[in-house]
Amino acid sequence: MTEAQVYDVVVVGSGGGAMTGAFLAQRAGLSTVVVEKTPLVGGTSAYSGGACWLPGSQVQQRAGISDSTDGARSYLAAVLDGPDQERVEAFLAHSPELVAELEEAGIPFEWLPFSEYYDAPGRVAMGRSIQPVSIKRGDLTPEVAELVRPPVERDRVGEGGRNTLSGGQALIARLLEGFVGAGGTVLTDLPMTGLVVDADRVSGVAAMTPEGPVEIHARRGVLVAAGGFEGNAEERAAHGVPGDVAWTMAPRGTNTGEPIAAGVAIGAAADYSGVGWFCPGLEQPDGGGSFTLGFRSGLMVDANGARYANEALPYDRFGRIMAEAPERIPSWFVFDSREGGRLPAIAMPEGDPAEHLAVGTWVQADTISDLAERIGVPADALSATVERFNGFCASGVDEDFGRGQDEYDSFFTGGASPTPCDQAPFYAARFVLSDLGTKGGLVTDTAGRVLREDGSTIPGLYASSNSAASVFGPRYPGPGAPLGSAMVFASLAVRDMLA
Repeated sequence: MTEAQVYDVVVVGSGGGAMTGAFLAQRAGLSTVVVEKTPLVGGTSAYSGGACWLPGSQVQQRAGISDSTDGARSYLAAVLDGPDQERVEAFLAHSPELVAELEEAGIPFEWLPFSEYYDAPGRVAMGRSIQPVSIKRGDLTPEVAELVRPPVERDRVGEGGRNTLSGGQALIARLLEGFVGAGGTVLTDLPMTGLVVDADRVSGVAAMTPEGPVEIHARRGVLVAAGGFEGNAEERAAHGVPGDVAWTMAPRGTNTGEPIAAGVAIGAAADYSGVGWFCPGLEQPDGGGSFTLGFRSGLMVDANGARYANEALPYDRFGRIMAEAPERIPSWFVFDSREGGRLPAIAMPEGDPAEHLAVGTWVQADTISDLAERIGVPADALSATVERFNGFCASGVDEDFGRGQDEYDSFFTGGASPTPCDQAPFYAARFVLSDLGTKGGLVTDTAGRVLREDGSTIPGLYASSNSAASVFGPRYPGPGAPLGSAMVFASLAVRDMLA
């Protein structure tokens, strides 16, 4: 083993949580290496909108919104189901500290208007999420610019990134730029295969290169902050995660759960009760799914031609309702031609309507009855469902599911009531259950330390991101909750390593 294979900190993964931990560790003077399975840095975080749910920070204060740590505490108390309150308090206490530290280090944030997901005490009008400020590709060093994973709609077809990096790309680019600039090391195309244990302490990771296995040792600690196991069909089945590997939003071929399994193999406790971060997924011609939200018009029906939920619900809440009954996967989203045959929603990626129609993931017809026949649902039932929905649009009250009554519902429609589906030709788009990742993983404490079943810590091992069981359990409080919690507990892990 050469000297170059010994560091103070080894970080497994390269999403928002991993890169936050790596950047802060390197900036604090700890020699740090990022071990990334793929050729690119950023994982699913690079695909995201970059929202960070980090309550009570100076960014919200600058924006003059009514956010506070106490308000977020009230909100989580109303939303979460039996949480580990010590971890919740650690998250709330450290969120503003983390934002201040990152901004001081040259990573600026701004408030992002985006409604929170529950009507509960402590909710902030138009949301409390923040996002990193966009950055131009030309402002990055060439090494960093080449490493950042492109946005999903470009990455899936082999195209490079854009000249302006925004959202999750801006977060990854800024953290990576700071990390590399401070002397950090990034090792790509290096899948982790296990943990190295020395006298009951985790002292590094085992990985596989094309030339054979290697070990990378850590003097202070290993932070496992990779994705979950959404890309592993066997693990999904074993832990009751609905959906399919083909429909996940994770970069293809990634997030197959080896880092979590490595922790379990040395005695770490795991908690899979959070299941996943879900969303309705517009099925693509190649069988994949697309993260979809912000339905402006149209209605979702099951195999019986019936609505089963408020289509404008926050995506995780809608996805969980979709998963409750087999006749809902796939579903059909029925819409009319008022937007020229484009999907009246935000889908990332949407795909080409002509290609959808050619392969049958979208269907077009001049009447609702014909549309029903082409998608295989009862014509009478679908016609009655559309007629009833249109009546609700006319009256302004969705008597079945309350669509349009909550702030989140109207966020994407500018406050307008639901729009009727009454302009031929009509379309139906096939929807599956997609996810932004699983959220079951290694059990950790308030410092991100991985715990055994008896509650004792495993020295030298830390976890965050989707490699750790979520502090929010099965709930998704608001935009940026996955990134915010990942970043906080990665930062707390680094603090513990520095202690």
